[in-house]
Amino acid sequence: MSSRASSAKIPGAGMLRETGKLFALGLDVARGIFQRPFQLREFIQQSWFIASVTILPTALVAIPFGAVISLQFGSLAKQLGAQSYTGAGSVLATVQQASPLVTALLVAGAGGSAICADIGARTIREEIDAMEVLGVSAIQRLVVPRVLACMLVAVLLNGMVSVIGVLGGYFFNVVLQDGTPGAYLASFSALAQLPDLWVGELKALIFGFIAAVVAAYRGLNPPPGPKGVGDAVNQSVVITFLLLFVVNFVITLIYLQVVPAKLD
Repeated sequence: MSSRASSAKIPGAGMLRETGKLFALGLDVARGIFQRPFQLREFIQQSWFIASVTILPTALVAIPFGAVISLQFGSLAKQLGAQSYTGAGSVLATVQQASPLVTALLVAGAGGSAICADIGARTIREEIDAMEVLGVSAIQRLVVPRVLACMLVAVLLNGMVSVIGVLGGYFFNVVLQDGTPGAYLASFSALAQLPDLWVGELKALIFGFIAAVVAAYRGLNPPPGPKGVGDAVNQSVVITFLLLFVVNFVITLIYLQVVPAKLD
């Protein structure tokens, strides 16, 4: 009996094997970033493409996200008699949590699915095998520029979502909940600190890397046939979403333990 057949009988063996292959691809991509030649043209094209398909949806999603957080926190603060801290709570929640997640979900849903479909189509047409026969690394030529493009776009979009979310939360708090503009801004400046912004950007950078690597992995290993490419796209989006929430929890836990909260 082969080791593959015997391992198939072990519960979770397939999941562990796929996880190991995904982690190995991530290491290969990280190593390929520093190898030459760098595919600058491919990187610019992919960055423009991913940005073009994610900017508008991300901006439209950021407005209600900031509004919901501001309204919900404002209502809770009013019940507790702490309306003056509405600005700090809503802005910190938007910058630390909402902005990176919104950015990652849109990058994974729009950009990641496109990456998976493109690489998957190349795989079933045996273009990837042809590149390997010719001595061209598919990871260096195709995967690395797309991963870097996702990371760059995710960081830039995270900044845009933070600004739009904060402005949206400010507008809805002042207009709909009769908040005071001065108290909103004062509480934010009193409790927020620069590491809050850096951790949001770091999350976006890591999330962009994860989304692109998962999409590339599923594109390089699709089920047979054109239908398999569609299944691989769906799987890449679902896997990315699950990983994002787990990684977000770990990063947030480490950040709250390492960086002390700013006291008023």
